Amino acid sequence: MLELNNICFKRDNKKILDHINLKIDTNRFIAITGPNGSGKSTLAKIIMGIEKPDEGDVIFDGKNITDMSIDQRAKIGIGFAFQQPVKFKGITVYDLLKIASQKNLNKKEACEVLSKVGLCANEYIDREINSSLSGGELKRIEIATVAIRNCKFTIFDEPEAGIDLWSFTNLIDVFENIRNIVNGTTIVISHQERILEIADKVILLRRGKIDQIGDSKTILNNNLKIKRCCKLKE
Repeated sequence: MLELNNICFKRDNKKILDHINLKIDTNRFIAITGPNGSGKSTLAKIIMGIEKPDEGDVIFDGKNITDMSIDQRAKIGIGFAFQQPVKFKGITVYDLLKIASQKNLNKKEACEVLSKVGLCANEYIDREINSSLSGGELKRIEIATVAIRNCKFTIFDEPEAGIDLWSFTNLIDVFENIRNIVNGTTIVISHQERILEIADKVILLRRGKIDQIGDSKTILNNNLKIKRCCKLKE
C-alpha cells in the first residue's frame, strides 16, 4: 500500500500540491487526471523520489520513504515510465531489457515480455533503440522494461503523449491487459477518457488538491456536467 500524508510542494513560491492525503491499495489500476497544471506529474515524481515534498510523508508498505533516493525506491519495488522514453544509441532492445531486469536475462524471457506488450519479438529483440522506432514502439518497449523489473508499484506519466492515433489505440490494448503485464499496483497519469474508463479508480486533481475520487463512470459523468454548465454560463 502507498500512503501520501499531507503532501505539499511549491515551485517559485507557487503551490503545486496543496495538502494531498491519499491511500492506494495493492493490486489496483489507478488513473490520476485533471487539467493542465493541476499537479498530476509532480505528484507522480514525488512518489518516485524525483521531487521531494516541502511538507508531508510518503509511506510505502508501512515504511516512510520520504527521504529515500530514486535508486532506493526502485530497489524496494517502485517503477516509473516517463512521457518520453529514453533512447540509447548503440543499445539493442535486448540489451535494454537485460539492464532493466538486473539479471542474466535470456532471449526467450525477453521475447516473452515483448509479446506481452504486443511487439513481435523476432522483429524487435535485436533492433537498436534509435529514431527508427516510432513513438508507439518506444512506449511499448518502455512498458516491457518496467514489466520485467517485477515492480510492486508502477507509474506511467501520460503514456499517450507524442504518439499517433493508431499507436494510441494499440496502447489501450496493452493497458486493458496491464495486470497480465505489470505486477502489483499501476498508476497512470492521463487525460484520455479511454484510459480512465478501464481504471479501477480515478483520482481527479484541481489546483493541486484532490477534487474527486471514484469509479471512472462517476468521475467522467460529473465532469461532463461541469463542462456543460460552464458552456451555458458563457
